[in-house]
Amino acid sequence: MANNVLLNSEKYRALKVKTGYSGSLGDNVMWAPTYPAEFRSVQADYPILFHKDASTGGFFPVALFGLEQGENLFLAEGDVWNATYVPLIIQRIPFSIGLYGEEKKRLINIDLDHPKVSETDGVRLFEEHGAPTEYLERISGMLEAIHVWNDHNKKFTEMLHDFDLLEPVTIDMTLDNGTQGQLMGFYTIHEDKLKTLDSEKLKELHKKEFLEPIYMVLASLINIQKLIERKSKRAR
Repeated sequence: MANNVLLNSEKYRALKVKTGYSGSLGDNVMWAPTYPAEFRSVQADYPILFHKDASTGGFFPVALFGLEQGENLFLAEGDVWNATYVPLIIQRIPFSIGLYGEEKKRLINIDLDHPKVSETDGVRLFEEHGAPTEYLERISGMLEAIHVWNDHNKKFTEMLHDFDLLEPVTIDMTLDNGTQGQLMGFYTIHEDKLKTLDSEKLKELHKKEFLEPIYMVLASLINIQKLIERKSKRAR
């Protein structure tokens, strides 16, 4: 359970954040939400799939890091994330946006119970005189981007659903040691239906700047095999 509190320099000036990535730092996650604005970077390393929110019935895109729960195949020795790009939703941990006051002002929260939060190790959040460090300023920019992207995400996935462009996907895998398995519960773009969309719907997707993200999703699927290869190496 997260212990999110409003971050301020008076009370939390001594706090630091460990910026590495490891299982002990809470990074053993199978997937994380991603956004069309970062698909071009994400698709270089990860499969981009869609997950259905059981509580709302809505869809959202995710970057896949592993092939079973609690598995992140991009974590390496030395608290390193072994990829060219780390999705923004991961980079911003342990911070989030909090809405305060009648005007719902957006301010930065921090999860005090997260293993990346420390008073002894990591990067400082505030200078001695209380000003935010360059690191915290960068985090603030990430959180603002995520806030904006959330609305764009919703419009993107709603149009995909309205145009019936999402279909369930089953990932079959056979590791080098002979172990077999299946990954289910995700969705991808229905390529055949995309090819047969009428011109008006294609124009609408293009106008909303949704066509490029769609093709980024399709291009990313080659990374599924690369994930299986990573898992095979670890199973040897």
